[in-house]
Amino acid sequence: MTWTNCSRPGLSGVLRRLPKRICPHTRSQSTALHFYQNRQLELFASKEAHRLTLRQLVFFGRMMDEDRLIKSANYVRTELPVRIAHRIRDLQALPYIVVTQEGVAKVYELYWSAFEKFRRYPVVSTLAENHSFCEFLEQILDEHAPVIPSLSLGLSLSSPHLPPDSLDSFMRRMLVSRISRRVLAEHHLALTRSFEAKLSNSADEPHVGIIYTGLSMKRSIDKCVELLRSQPYDIEDESGEWVPNRGWPEVEIDGHLDAKFAYIREHLEYIIFELLKNAMRATELHHRNASILPSIRATVVAGENEVGLRISDQGGGLSSAQIQLPSDLFSFSHMRNATRMDPPRLGALRTASSIGVKATVAEQIGRWQSQEKDLDNPQGRKDPEREAGIAPHPRIGLGLPMSNIFTTYFGGSLELVSMDGWGTDVYLRLPKLGTNLEGIEL
Repeated sequence: MTWTNCSRPGLSGVLRRLPKRICPHTRSQSTALHFYQNRQLELFASKEAHRLTLRQLVFFGRMMDEDRLIKSANYVRTELPVRIAHRIRDLQALPYIVVTQEGVAKVYELYWSAFEKFRRYPVVSTLAENHSFCEFLEQILDEHAPVIPSLSLGLSLSSPHLPPDSLDSFMRRMLVSRISRRVLAEHHLALTRSFEAKLSNSADEPHVGIIYTGLSMKRSIDKCVELLRSQPYDIEDESGEWVPNRGWPEVEIDGHLDAKFAYIREHLEYIIFELLKNAMRATELHHRNASILPSIRATVVAGENEVGLRISDQGGGLSSAQIQLPSDLFSFSHMRNATRMDPPRLGALRTASSIGVKATVAEQIGRWQSQEKDLDNPQGRKDPEREAGIAPHPRIGLGLPMSNIFTTYFGGSLELVSMDGWGTDVYLRLPKLGTNLEGIEL
């Protein structure tokens, strides 16, 4: 049987015509097909998302009481299915050849399942019901851990079939929306924990939910440097050879060292961690035969409306036959970043999609610590991540793209400037006032 009778390129048209025995999802009744016929999708996808600012999240959560906590729960309960419905529409509009790629169908099923669970979840009216709702949110967050690597794998494989602009635009909408949903869910979870701690007379945390109102850029840099320098692993170069690590380069911090602003600490530290990790790796490789490694300079600047960070290294720059522009490192298309189709990277993404990637610093440190225990294991138990080539520093190509997504979520910018033969300057700019709306697209 051929597919020539499928007249529409999108998932919706294909699913209508697929016989059950050749449906991509081998179930007696395809959940994807059943969901497309569900009119509730049309209802939720027709609604606008209620975008928020950091200042609104802080203001609402600062004077938390039982009534506000219940309102927060019901906002999350009703807002997330709207945002998910818009992304399901995006998935349904993809060409069929993209939908059939491994990873994409998996994400579609995860989104469909989450949408159905959220839209059917009852109104939250009491603290006990909110506690159950928080357990439900944590379960959904865990279930969706494979989304980032699965999407990256599926779209990398689909890269030859989509124009670069279309592919990157799709990935940006999907990932920014994913970040926004996790922010709302994790913020409510944090508000609940703080409220319960207050009720039990525990010490209050110096933040509102997941937003730190006096976040120190220097302290976050120091923390990331310490974490990175504590990992004495060898480094894999571009040819796949392992270079002995003689110790990471020093990081010198200057500028406005007392700069503080309101921001999501987890997002900021992920960005800084990835930027410093790349700078350290490039410096180590470029100066592999030198007796002394040149230091990396991190300059903090606090302006009236934004906080900036410049990271300068002497790692040789970004010149490569696989990319034409430094910004191509943010792309998910193989036409802009040829490494997207490298077999080792695809293999690493397959492994990552099976274990999940939440894109946090704590996640990476946890894996490093797990690998150290495996190395010390006298029975020699093998680590599947190490066997798949994504350890100790995962080279799955998500660090810079996700850093860019995190940066632009609330209106910031991330720019790479390469001085080929010398090094790279990275310019990070983040809004300082917290008045920018979430950058989600519908």
